[in-house]
Amino acid sequence: MTTPPDIRVHLVSDPTYLSGVRDLIAAVARRLSFSDDACGQIALAVDEALANVIRHGYDRRKDGPITVSIWPLPGDNGHPRPGIRIVVEDEARQVDPGQIKSRDLDQVRPGGLGVHIIRQIMDEVVYEKRTGPGMRLTLVKRVPDPAARPTCADCTCSSAPSKPAPNT
Repeated sequence: MTTPPDIRVHLVSDPTYLSGVRDLIAAVARRLSFSDDACGQIALAVDEALANVIRHGYDRRKDGPITVSIWPLPGDNGHPRPGIRIVVEDEARQVDPGQIKSRDLDQVRPGGLGVHIIRQIMDEVVYEKRTGPGMRLTLVKRVPDPAARPTCADCTCSSAPSKPAPNT
């Protein structure tokens, strides 16, 4: 993207700062018309991405540079709904983007679900090597179409219409 971001945050790879980035992402997403649930999910996806950079890219080193850039996305002919683009860049160890995968979900054990969570939450997820050191992760999320709300009778999520109480 050639337009400078509306927001750019530089931080070091210290987990202490993750909560501040989560709060920022959620607040910006809220201002861009995302629901409270979607704001929390977008913040979670970015948090998982940053945790992966810290854990895997920097091997838990606390002084590696990370940049988070944010662009609002207007609705246009190609995408009628507005959204948000978030880019996470680091100077950590490079990996082949094709090797960045979630673990097998049949393995019941803690951890290893960050990539899966990111891909489930965001509409677009692109990992790429940067020129020079590091990686770039581009995340895009569009405001959901209100006409596409869940309607399943058994759904208990907060975005689905509530079920009537059973007659007893």
